[in-house]
Amino acid sequence: MKRKKPFAILVFILAMSLVISACSSDGEQSVDTKSKNADKINPDKLVEAPFEGWVEGLPQITAPEGFDWKEFEGVELNLISENTPPSSAIAANIDQFEDVTGIKVNIEQTDLSTVVEKVSLDFNSKSAKYHLIYADPYQILAKQSEHFLDLNQLIDEPTLPDVPGGLEDFSQAQLEATGYMGDKDEIFALPYDNPTMVLAYRKDVFEKYKDLFMEEKGYDWTPGPEMTWEQYYEVAKWITEKAKEGVITEVQYGTGHQAKQHDSLMNDFSNILAANGGDYFKKDNLGNLGSTKPGESAMDSKVALESAEFYNKLLKVAAPGSTSWDWSGVAEGFAAGNIAMIPEWHEFSAMFENEDSSNVAGKVAWTVLPKGKERRAHMFGGTGIGINKYASDEEIKAAWLFTVWSTSPQAQYMILKSKQGGSTPTRNSVYELADVKAGMEPGSPESKEMPNLLAMKPTLEAWKEENVYMRPKIPQWPQVNTYIFTELSKMLAGQQEPKETVEKITKQTNEITDR
Repeated sequence: MKRKKPFAILVFILAMSLVISACSSDGEQSVDTKSKNADKINPDKLVEAPFEGWVEGLPQITAPEGFDWKEFEGVELNLISENTPPSSAIAANIDQFEDVTGIKVNIEQTDLSTVVEKVSLDFNSKSAKYHLIYADPYQILAKQSEHFLDLNQLIDEPTLPDVPGGLEDFSQAQLEATGYMGDKDEIFALPYDNPTMVLAYRKDVFEKYKDLFMEEKGYDWTPGPEMTWEQYYEVAKWITEKAKEGVITEVQYGTGHQAKQHDSLMNDFSNILAANGGDYFKKDNLGNLGSTKPGESAMDSKVALESAEFYNKLLKVAAPGSTSWDWSGVAEGFAAGNIAMIPEWHEFSAMFENEDSSNVAGKVAWTVLPKGKERRAHMFGGTGIGINKYASDEEIKAAWLFTVWSTSPQAQYMILKSKQGGSTPTRNSVYELADVKAGMEPGSPESKEMPNLLAMKPTLEAWKEENVYMRPKIPQWPQVNTYIFTELSKMLAGQQEPKETVEKITKQTNEITDR
């Protein structure tokens, strides 16, 4: 029996080696990124890609000389996405990609919570049913980053197409928020969309009753860079009261909000919290690169309490439907013509200008959100496109071609002009085009063709580092988010006071973040 012992030890060592090797390969996906025609490729010379729709002034999609765009012909890819304008536009124009590459792309669009659930199941099974992922930074990437492929492996591969215009053509703040997790060693997604909250208002109402308000209150009430949140409240209250008196007939309410017990409520409240100098955690810079260890909640601060008290006061003068509305609900209320002002995602501009679905077409203006005690803050809600690391090497390289195309300047420009989409580009270069600049001017022919550009001047201002707000990018965010909008909803329903609300959010948050 003693002579068998060395053999048993050897078997044990070999078994453990296999386990360790398996764990290692599971943790770090090694991908064969080279083109199969690598020996025929000249990486020192770039050739224009055969895609239609390129516009002078935009970085072109290119590939190294000798690269065959049909190399992955016959590969079938599945993309899962939230039902957003970019994905609708991409789906409607997917033949532009498929005709050039021979790659079939199936695009599944659904609500974000379903995307989160399906992606989680797919990652856990490692089946790679979905090769391309709409990588919401807060609901998906922060929690599941280890399942995404590090795109550096493809960006650095000289035998494959590179990112046209380079990573520097993306807003760097948006690239950090949508692409990285924890540090910049690995990049998991490229910016794909960029909805941001700004202020929509009825310019006809504000022009008509400007003098009357000035007589009573003594200042110019036109929404703009100098308006504060306290003034916003006063203006909203005044409009609602004058509408009840029959003085104002164009609208019924001064303001409307996306204050349903939903993610939208957290977004709406965050604009005020951040403008007052507050945040959800004491640790800095959680919104850009993110962290797995966010530390203590900051919702027990004086500024958090004051922000909750103000928000509770503001909603008391808002359209009564506000507490049952998400972003789409408040947009519909505004488009119906019942509300004078709403904080809203800028990409609803196209909806408001559509005469078939809106009673306010031609009557809407956009500006930055009001100032708080410290600054103005605009919630950013953008997302990137990432690749499932459990896909085969061939599927990964095919998915890279789609990622390069769908996030390229020319595809982003196509999305902007698409009737099925209308989303605004994630590429800096697109905003330098003459027709895009012209589209930001109300009444221009370009603004009628690309109505989402009407919100872009304040949105570009909102994207500046000092004005943008990015919520915490942490693995625990889905739970923390639920605590926030659940407790705020109770407050708005009169079930608890603001002080109890922020205390509950603080306690629940600290219990799950291992502070």
